[in-house]
Amino acid sequence: MKTGFLDKLISRLDLVTPEEVLSLVTRLAKEKGFLENVFEALSEGMMILDPKGLLTFSNQAAINIFGFSKHSYTGESIDKLVRGLDWESLAHPDKVVSRDMEIFYPERRYLNFYISPITEEITEEAGHIGYVMLVRDETKRRQTVADEVESEKLNALTMLAAGVAHEIGNPLNSMDIHLQLLARKIKKLPEEYQKPLLEHLETSQSETRRLDEILKSFLQAIRPTNPKREKAKLHTILEATLKGLSSELLERNTQVSLDLTSNEPILSLDKSQIHQALYNLIRNAAQALPASGGKINISSIANAYELQLSINDNGEGISSEKMSALFEPFQSTKQSGSGLGLLIVRRIIREHGGELEIESEQGKGTTVTLFLPRQEKLMRMIAPTAEKIIDIENSK
Repeated sequence: MKTGFLDKLISRLDLVTPEEVLSLVTRLAKEKGFLENVFEALSEGMMILDPKGLLTFSNQAAINIFGFSKHSYTGESIDKLVRGLDWESLAHPDKVVSRDMEIFYPERRYLNFYISPITEEITEEAGHIGYVMLVRDETKRRQTVADEVESEKLNALTMLAAGVAHEIGNPLNSMDIHLQLLARKIKKLPEEYQKPLLEHLETSQSETRRLDEILKSFLQAIRPTNPKREKAKLHTILEATLKGLSSELLERNTQVSLDLTSNEPILSLDKSQIHQALYNLIRNAAQALPASGGKINISSIANAYELQLSINDNGEGISSEKMSALFEPFQSTKQSGSGLGLLIVRRIIREHGGELEIESEQGKGTTVTLFLPRQEKLMRMIAPTAEKIIDIENSK
């Protein structure tokens, strides 16, 4: 990018001695190298563009963020190098622009673009000569904010739970006792009066029990608990869970296929909590299948750090709108769901030091993957270097 200053300097080179030219060129080279070192030291991405949006310089941080080649970007349009970037809407030669964007290539990130015009002011030929663009990765900050918001929500729910447990739990117990007393009195009536009254009574008792289960689930979802861990195998807990769900799966005409690793590690687990998490996930998968039936694929793989268990169904999938609210309390993809199941599962997995990942595509199904850390880490043999090899025979 030539400037008026450089043009004037070049036109006057014949008026200076070769020694002065050499000194000036050496100085410019040093200054250029110094500035490039400064730019490379920045953790933010930095790009220099000409007025048309063609890239003339990029530091390594920007190259890492966008994934383009260091040796092929010069002269390329920023629109082509950064997929989805609308340069015309961002480039303003007379004002600074700061805008947050979500990019999906080479990976999903939230970035802040700060674009400032560069003007030449040291000569009478002042004017707009390009832009400097700073790119800051806001992904971690956004995740931190999201975690803080989630923590605040859980704290608020915990306080609410104390009131709910007192205000609803006690009346429910009283209602259940009185319904039992009412059932005894109904049985003393003539038989022709018992049947209709017992039907109404059973409905009341059923709804009372359902409300009690919702209350217990709500408290369980937000109440902090310490897992009672012991050495266990996840596959064994999985088999017990499938056995307990066998009747329901058979009734729904659901087929379950297993592809489990033979190299299963020993984990440190609370068997009861993990059983509950697997029960909720497999039951959710079965309920997502069509009424005519479907298939659930359960697979596992192990590496040096963790065991991964995936539960995949070929159901209707989850829309992008509902995916964003999956872990919100009382937000359910099912009409009769409480919206607390996944919240409970994620809490259990995180209390075990693991994580939960959900992938879904509407019309194609859903995959839920559990990542559980190993209790013991595998040893990795490191080949000895030539300097450390000792000939024992010759050393005697």
